[in-house]
Amino acid sequence: MQVTQQRYYTPEEYLALEEAADYKSEYIDGEIIPMAGGTIDHNRISGNLYAALNFAFRQQNYEAFAGDLRLWIPQKRIYTYPDVMILADEPEFFNNRKDIIVNPQVIIEVLSKSTKGYDRENKFEAYRTIPTFKEYLLIDQTRIRVEKFFKTGKKQWSLREYDEEDQAIALNTIPFEISLQDLYNKVKFELVESAVDECS
Repeated sequence: MQVTQQRYYTPEEYLALEEAADYKSEYIDGEIIPMAGGTIDHNRISGNLYAALNFAFRQQNYEAFAGDLRLWIPQKRIYTYPDVMILADEPEFFNNRKDIIVNPQVIIEVLSKSTKGYDRENKFEAYRTIPTFKEYLLIDQTRIRVEKFFKTGKKQWSLREYDEEDQAIALNTIPFEISLQDLYNKVKFELVESAVDECS
């Protein structure tokens, strides 16, 4: 039986391929991993949040970016595209490239079935190596549930969970608040039917 050799790419090779590609891929320490397309509810949640952030920051020195801006994590050799990033200062660009930043303060991911474990564990671990990173939101798209992690000290993080529609999420490190009702506006949750045994 023939074993297929895994191809590893340099960061430079990845960037060259990414510029010519019709779809986005992540780069994880030599491996290129195509990103799946987002669902309509994923886009609704990201759009609702991004619109609220842009409106809130119009007179402040914060800036939000959604989806298409690439993040470089040097300690883990990862290029990735977070759903939403918030910067508290001017963007710091990697190698003077205007499509790659290195200094987000807040990162927000809308969870999908295929990536939620990675977003919660390995990706969060990688994000924590970024010196400016202080807050992380994980938003479930299948039900009303948000997990907020915020830095409280060196290698110390706290967790707050939100799962009721009348709650509002306030960021700890940046002056911003959004209600769960606004965050999930127009999202249509799938009904999960439980199987019921019928006795005849």
